[in-house]
Amino acid sequence: MTAITVETVGLSQGTWTIDASHSTVGFTVRHAGISKVRGQFTELEGALTLGETLADSAVTATIQAASFNSGDANRDGHVRSADFFDVETFPTLTFVSSAVSGTEDDFELTGELTIRGISKTVTFTGEFNGVAVDPFGATRAGFEAKTVISRKEFGLTWNAALEAGGVLVSDKVTIALDVAFVKAA
Repeated sequence: MTAITVETVGLSQGTWTIDASHSTVGFTVRHAGISKVRGQFTELEGALTLGETLADSAVTATIQAASFNSGDANRDGHVRSADFFDVETFPTLTFVSSAVSGTEDDFELTGELTIRGISKTVTFTGEFNGVAVDPFGATRAGFEAKTVISRKEFGLTWNAALEAGGVLVSDKVTIALDVAFVKAA
């Protein structure tokens, strides 16, 4: 595959910061084997550093674990507790990319995801949504990406057996990103 330059897709080299107010880090997990619980983390920061090609680019992100929000205060408190994220001991989740590859439309972003102090290599697959200059003169770029992780691999092992068999919370968690970056001046 021929490397494309970032300029090919309308991006410019340099540092782009996450616009947290226009970005979502969401999750989906199966509950009781019959439904899905969705939610998001509401406090995040990070940067996209674009080189000449995607291969020369990098992404870093930090998420505040206590910003976990599923829309249910009791569940959110339990997930923030030592049974799951243990936000007192592990206040952040982090991602540091190690490889970016793809085409003008689709990309793969591989890196180290750290949850509860445990780092694992994950690959997000996604798409570039384009570049726009907003009414205030800021240049913005949008991306969507997903990955599926095993929560047990990150030390998130709490569960409860169901009377009919199975467990309350599935091991598989889908992480979905819808992220806007703003070009640094």
